[in-house]
Amino acid sequence: MAIRTSSAEWKGTLKEGAGTMKVGSGAYEGPYTFASRFESGKGTNPEELLGAAHAGCFSMFLSALLTGAGFKPTRIATTAMVHLGDGPTITLIELQTQAEVPGLTEEDLQKHAAAAKKGCPVSKALTGPEIRLHAVLVK
Repeated sequence: MAIRTSSAEWKGTLKEGAGTMKVGSGAYEGPYTFASRFESGKGTNPEELLGAAHAGCFSMFLSALLTGAGFKPTRIATTAMVHLGDGPTITLIELQTQAEVPGLTEEDLQKHAAAAKKGCPVSKALTGPEIRLHAVLVK
């Protein structure tokens, strides 16, 4: 399976510094700061990017489950709200999805949406995968 790579660079202190995050495909590169993460400053933040990844993964996985069950989804739109609390710690991720699927009942949607929440790769990753670290001091 594929290995996806993203990167970030931070320069300076926590509050006065700034950084850039980018995805390996080149589809996105943008700035982030203390203000964009913990206040309402311009730029992105890790939680926002995590939310986009989760919403995308969930929507795609739900489509796959519905297709496998014989439905033909027209549109699945998901918003992920990532709550950052004290610590800082991600305390909650709320997924809100709208599914336009001909012939699908509310009961079927709830069943497949619950399975997608549990089974999408990003949801699984957020339950605590092994994280390996290799750190090098540069002088």
